[in-house]
This record gives sequence, structure tokens and C-alpha cells, in this order.
Amino acid sequence: MVVAVLMLCSMMVSTASPMLMPEAENSNEELRGSLLANGLGLTPQMGWNSWNHFSCKVDEKVIKETADALVSTGLAKLGYIYVNIDDCWAEMHRDAKGNLLPKNSTFPSGIKALADYVHSKGLKLGIYSDAGQFTCSKTMPGSLGHEEQDAKTFASWGIDYLKYDNCYNDGTKPTVRYPVMTRALTKAGRPIFFSLCEWGDLHPALWGFKVGNSWRTTNDISDNWNSMLSIIDLNEVYADLARPGGWNDPDMLEVGNGGMKNNEYIAHFSLWAISKAPLLLGCDVRNLTKETLNIISNKEVIAVNQDSLGIQAKKVRMEGNSEIWAGPLSGNKVALVLLNRATVPHSITGNWDDIGIPENSVVEARDVWEHKTLETRFVGNLTANVEPHSCKMFVLKPIA
Repeated sequence: MVVAVLMLCSMMVSTASPMLMPEAENSNEELRGSLLANGLGLTPQMGWNSWNHFSCKVDEKVIKETADALVSTGLAKLGYIYVNIDDCWAEMHRDAKGNLLPKNSTFPSGIKALADYVHSKGLKLGIYSDAGQFTCSKTMPGSLGHEEQDAKTFASWGIDYLKYDNCYNDGTKPTVRYPVMTRALTKAGRPIFFSLCEWGDLHPALWGFKVGNSWRTTNDISDNWNSMLSIIDLNEVYADLARPGGWNDPDMLEVGNGGMKNNEYIAHFSLWAISKAPLLLGCDVRNLTKETLNIISNKEVIAVNQDSLGIQAKKVRMEGNSEIWAGPLSGNKVALVLLNRATVPHSITGNWDDIGIPENSVVEARDVWEHKTLETRFVGNLTANVEPHSCKMFVLKPIA
């Protein structure tokens, strides 16, 4: 079964590669250098996005209170620094000069004042647009044909992050439309993290590194176990293409929104962390339960996500509903997730030869959810009993 999965992954990448037009690849070579020169995305982005919880019901009060909450809960100090406004923030019409207008009913103070407030908290403000005539809500204009003008507007407001969607486009390929905004952002005079959101439509992992700092590999996540697993499975196919400066994005976190149990949210957060996915909270951080805060503030799990080596973990073996996910960390360590997708408990074993540790190594295992180093020293493998819809996560360190 493992061989079949690896073959499928290889086939998907190899058959998809011709979709990238040579001219797009060549013309974007210098653009990549410009984005990297800003030093953005050297580790996966962390922060919050309004869409999963608030959808279109977002306003400047929510954004300010969210910024306050990120600071007061200590989440900002852990790295959650981006406060990202998603869709529905602008008026349906542009002004007489063609500029985007913040919606007066929900953002009466304007985006510049909001950015100033967020920056005063030591945080960064993100905004949303679309490589089409309208955004996905169809309540505001997209940036197609206005890329340079909108990029300059965003920079003048003090925007730090742009999520760029794919709705209501003109039918041209994303490899044509997205680099136009890349060029615009590089000329805007302010470093702006560029998050491509074209839903994995044209396999953006194959070309996104030259165009943006992260790229969505999937359609939208839903707040349930099956959706979460299907999303991370699709994302895993492109593991080899993620690296510092450009990350695979399986969509925002649902932790805390109520559709999954606590153990399922722990698995969700663990899989996103080990996959070097963006850690963008999608819940109402103004009203966190203790259980939710404990998950999203786990320093040891966050450290796996933010590890300087920047190598995305892979699903190295699966046996029915038991899966082993593993990836290297700096300092000769390895991150390991033992995932039980089943509705009954399973004993799951991670073998050294599957996860990249020399077979006879003596290994120290740190349980990053229990926050304890196991007394046992492991040789050859590690076995753990895993509850239904749950995982165990370890950082392994060869010591002999």
C-alpha cells in the first residue's frame, strides 16, 4: 500500500509538471529573488485569519479586539503575529480614481488607521484580494487589471500580508495572473507576504516558489475530521516542494471552532505543524477555551513547525488507518506523528528505517503533548498505543 501511494504521488507531480509554461517560469526567476530579499516566509507564517469563524461578518472592532487578544493571551509572543482580514472588507465600487474603498459601515476609520493600531501592538496586518473581477463573496472588486494600483494602495496603508484568491477570473491561467501581482508587490515599496490562494487548481506547488511565499494546495477546509484529513493528504503530495521562503498551504486552522473533539483538534494541529503548514488560527481568539489555548500555545509543537531546517514531513508508512508521519529537524532530530484515523484504539510503530534514523541508533523520545522525555531508550523503533481519532507526537534524538 505504501508503494502504491508513493507511485501515485510521483505520477501526480510528473504528469502535472508540463502545465507550467516555460515562459512563466523564466520570467519569474528574478521575481523570486526580490521576494526573498525581503526576508519573508523563512519559516511558515503564523497568525489569525477572519474567514473560518466570521466569514463576511468582520469589522474593525473584531480586528482590533483580535489583535488585543493575541497579545493578552501570549499568543503573539509565540509567533502569531499576522492579523489577516479576509473577504468582504471593501465597498462594491472603487472611487473616481479607481482605488479600493474600505466599507464605511464596517471599517469607518479606514484600513490605514487599523494598520497603525495593529502595528502599535507589535503585530502585522494582512488583507485579502482576488485575481479576478470580484472576490469570492462577490461583495467587493477583485484586483485583476488593477494589480499595480492595489499593491500601491496596500503598501500606503501599511499592509504586511496579502491573501490572493482565484474567483471570478477571466479564464486565463493562474500562472499568467498571479505573477502580475507579484511584480506589483515588488514595486510597491513595502515588504508584503504574498499568499497565493488558487486552491491547488493548477498545482501551484510546482510554480509558486517563484511567485509567492505560500500557496494553497487544496480547496477550503471544513471543521470536521474527514475534511481535515483529506486536506492534509492532498497537501502531503507536494512535501518536497516546500522550503524556507515558500510553503505548501492546506488552509487555515479550525482548532477551537467546535466541529471536532479536542483529541481531533490535537491531531489537526500536530499534522499542520509537522507539515510545515502556515499556522493561521481560524477561531475567535477573543473567547478561547482553556483546551483550545492549550493546543495552539504548545511551544514544543510550534517549534517543530518553525524549525529552521524547513523540511516538510511526509507520510512514510500507512497500514490501514494507522499512519506514520515523519520529517527531519535541525540538530539531527526527527519529528514523528503516529496517527490513528480509526474509531478504535491502535498500537502504532514507527520504524527507524522508515523515518530516516540509522537502524541501530539508540534514541531519546520527547512526547511534545505530554511535555516529558520518556525514560525508555528506543532502538530500531518506537511503539505507542493511540486512541481513536488521535495522535502521538514525538521529537526523536539519536544519542548513541
